[in-house]
Amino acid sequence: MNFDESAYIPDGWRIVTVAELVADGVIEKPLDGNHGGIHPKASDYVDHGVPFIMASDLDEGHVNLAKCKFISDVQAKELRKGFAVAGDVLLSHKATIGRTAIVQPSEHPFIVLTPQVTYYRVTDTSSLNAVYLKAYFDSPLFQTILGQWSGAGSTRAYLGITGQLKLPIIVPPIEVQNFIAQQARVLGEKIQLNHQINQTLEQVAQATFKSWFVDFEPVKAKMAALEAGGGDEDSLLAAMQAISGKNIEQLERLKAESPEQYAELKATAELFPSAMQESELGEIPEGWKCLALDEIAKYQNGLALQKYRPENEDVYLPVVKIAQLKKGFADGEEKASPNIKPDCIIDNGDVVFSWSGSLMVDTWCGGKAALNQHLFKVTSKTHPKWLYYQFTKHNLEGFQRIAAAKAVTMGHIKREHLKAALCVIPDAAVIDAAEKLLGNMLEKQIELRLESNILSELRDTLLPKLLSGELTIPDAEESVAELQDVAHV
Repeated sequence: MNFDESAYIPDGWRIVTVAELVADGVIEKPLDGNHGGIHPKASDYVDHGVPFIMASDLDEGHVNLAKCKFISDVQAKELRKGFAVAGDVLLSHKATIGRTAIVQPSEHPFIVLTPQVTYYRVTDTSSLNAVYLKAYFDSPLFQTILGQWSGAGSTRAYLGITGQLKLPIIVPPIEVQNFIAQQARVLGEKIQLNHQINQTLEQVAQATFKSWFVDFEPVKAKMAALEAGGGDEDSLLAAMQAISGKNIEQLERLKAESPEQYAELKATAELFPSAMQESELGEIPEGWKCLALDEIAKYQNGLALQKYRPENEDVYLPVVKIAQLKKGFADGEEKASPNIKPDCIIDNGDVVFSWSGSLMVDTWCGGKAALNQHLFKVTSKTHPKWLYYQFTKHNLEGFQRIAAAKAVTMGHIKREHLKAALCVIPDAAVIDAAEKLLGNMLEKQIELRLESNILSELRDTLLPKLLSGELTIPDAEESVAELQDVAHV
């Protein structure tokens, strides 16, 4: 794809190459990390030191310093290039193509890049806004060009510095750049906040699920209190501590300051039994039962959708394979007829489990789509979504070990493994109590992900819509303001 200089762009906008921006002194010549023998190896990694950034460390527009590798200060000083600093725009250009980030200020004066990542450093901020440049890199227009030029999708996808110097950059007037940058910043911060909230919700949900339905901590706390000579009230207080993570003094304070919350906690603790019984899984809470995964939910395999192409190219469902499940959205690379059986159609909020290749389970938030084979749509008429989602996720590590042990290209599990995966199911009262907590958290996660999808779409289409004339700055300001009100930005 090339830009036609004679094609319409708004008055005052320019199309230049990266090389021209360098020649004009607007940016420094882009540089990536060190190649060849000087490139740090896995054996060089240390626990603390200088961040060593790969394409996979560019996460949601930020450099993930919490999960990246580190090299020593001594080794970093031996390197020739690839030193990025706060404010630099990063772009991945090898294997994993098109990830972006802006380096944020941190305790590290600089970070070191791998050959997968290039930094762009703006030197003339009166001509180019670095946040705008990142927003432009994120736009579908640029991502399409980058993908085509680099051969994205192949194992050899690559666009080196020489190729990058030829990339076209759309440069609006600086006031337009600043507007786009401000909207991208605000929307990006909200998306990142949603992501952080969801991570916290997931951690709390998994910890609560494990405590209640795997480790049986409220039940064991009651039993320990009774075995120590306490009475029913001591047993109940022990369960309340196990559920809330509060000690006796904190519970007393809760009782005084928030009696309704205290009463709800007490009522939840009362639902847990104070004795265990034998089962196929060993001891489980009295009155609870063991059921297999395929007894609590229906695991509907998808279809070989190459057999179900659209009858009309304009009326179709995007196909979701493992790659799309990982991305979190249906990219439309493949299309299927909308007339396939409803059991193999997924929509927002559905639980999807890939049982072959990369085993993972997630709640789908990418819109209505057709489910390909090797993926299960998980539903239940008898148990709530949080329960079969969490129990599927709880068994995932075991399933991954089974798949990894298979001497085939794509490891997988079989339905017999669903039957062998036993789950401890509480009585209806405990399930109802958990629904208020775990069910609500799962629905909140889905809500925030859908909200982020809307915000991402606006952020990523703002520049193309301004470029095409579909939106003016006043129109864009109004659209963003309306969406921010809805999303409470």
